[in-house]
Amino acid sequence: MQVAIVWFRNSLRVHDNPVLSWALESDNINAILPIYIFEEKIHQKSTPTMGKHRLRFQFDCVEDLHKNLKNELDLDLHIFSGNCLDVLESIKEELQPYEVILLTEYSTNPQDRKQTETIEKNLINTNEKWSAKSIPSSQTILDVEAIVNSPRYKPPKSMKDMVRLFTLEFGDFDNIVFKTNDPNPSLTSRKKGLSVNSQHQTSLDKIRPLLATPSYFRGGESEAITRLEKKVISQHDYVNSFNKPKSISTNVKGNPFEPTTTGLSPYISTGCLSIRRLWNSCSEIQQSSEHTVPPVSLHGQILFREMFYLLSRSTANWDQDTGNSQCKEIDWGELNQVQLDAWESGQTGFPFIDAMMRQLNATGWMHHLGRHAVSCFLTRGQLWQNWTHGRDIFERKLVDSDWALNNGNWLWLAGVAPFSMPYYRIYNPCPDGKSSLNVETKDAEFIRHWVPELAEFPSKYIFEPHLAPLHIQESAGCLIGKDYPNPIIDRKESRKRNLQSFKHSLENLR
Repeated sequence: MQVAIVWFRNSLRVHDNPVLSWALESDNINAILPIYIFEEKIHQKSTPTMGKHRLRFQFDCVEDLHKNLKNELDLDLHIFSGNCLDVLESIKEELQPYEVILLTEYSTNPQDRKQTETIEKNLINTNEKWSAKSIPSSQTILDVEAIVNSPRYKPPKSMKDMVRLFTLEFGDFDNIVFKTNDPNPSLTSRKKGLSVNSQHQTSLDKIRPLLATPSYFRGGESEAITRLEKKVISQHDYVNSFNKPKSISTNVKGNPFEPTTTGLSPYISTGCLSIRRLWNSCSEIQQSSEHTVPPVSLHGQILFREMFYLLSRSTANWDQDTGNSQCKEIDWGELNQVQLDAWESGQTGFPFIDAMMRQLNATGWMHHLGRHAVSCFLTRGQLWQNWTHGRDIFERKLVDSDWALNNGNWLWLAGVAPFSMPYYRIYNPCPDGKSSLNVETKDAEFIRHWVPELAEFPSKYIFEPHLAPLHIQESAGCLIGKDYPNPIIDRKESRKRNLQSFKHSLENLR
């Protein structure tokens, strides 16, 4: 008998899952063992690499996957805790009589790749009954490995490059539709689920009490499909007119939690939603009427994602500030832990920056223009700190954390990449209604919610409360410097100084 171990790592879904489909459709596979491994110890509702909201979201995804596998395919997801090699070694003991193939999705993340190499060296290559297979295009549309190893490949630097690449791969760009693959009941009935016992086995019921309560974004494929229907499929005008730079950064009026964008990024990053299904949903809507085009359209956002995946695989040291061909080696300042802590905790004295960071801390999410603002503030704008410090904080806290995208976006917004905006375009951390950050300033509901100390401030002063006369501060019940911090830096002086520093760094690189 041949057994397929379907290891769910970053594709936590049943629909259009190439790894699961391969196991279900292969004539050589008699039984399937679906597994998920919680590799890190949980302490204080988090792990070394996952903050409490990211970890809770991941747990919700696994819990929903467990339910969907059982309901749709009558397969039991086996949950393990511990080092992946130890877990697989324990499974090997249970499956000794069988031929086994370990199936995973392709990944550009070097930690995943190193993990795979370790398993192949210590488990696969030492056991003639075991083999391994990595399935491409599980988390991306493109076969990343095939593209970057093609003789014609050149690292993309723009949206034009990506449109050209997609056209070469798939034909007429305006008519691209991708095949998706959902489980076929006639095939799944031939596959039986397998059970094993291991000292590393655990249960969702044992893990749940160790976690934070769910925040605004609930993880899982079921939530992903519901949000796709609500925010995309049923919103034709929204899809056709989508223009990402013009979406409001301070979220939906009356709901400081709900984004004006689709809010699908957490579900895409965890693989709860197939990127092909999102593309096709947009294509079906756009074929019937006029619509925006890349880079501002929803298809454009998917192309940016694919671009960063390609660059993350083809660029050595993609996540480093040295030895990285996509990163100018700017001479950033020494780490200022006090300022970094103030930025992370939302205590900088700049309400827009603080509101965004507090939203991140409370929910694990932030609008993309908010990310623009806080990353610029931390790096070239005001604090002159290395972009990797902010990258690490985002990596741990964001529920849509993605190694390829997180590094790509920080490279872009720090102004150090070939695809970056000009370094001298610096966001004002005290935006008005005309700002490209698209802030709702009339009622300032977003600021009042996330920075409640300022809830009674008149809108005229709420983005720069330290400029409010004392009697205004007193009537609002918030004294600046006591109840809410003064700005930790002079934004105008720091901007001027940083522009000079960036310019000098560039000159020294020539």
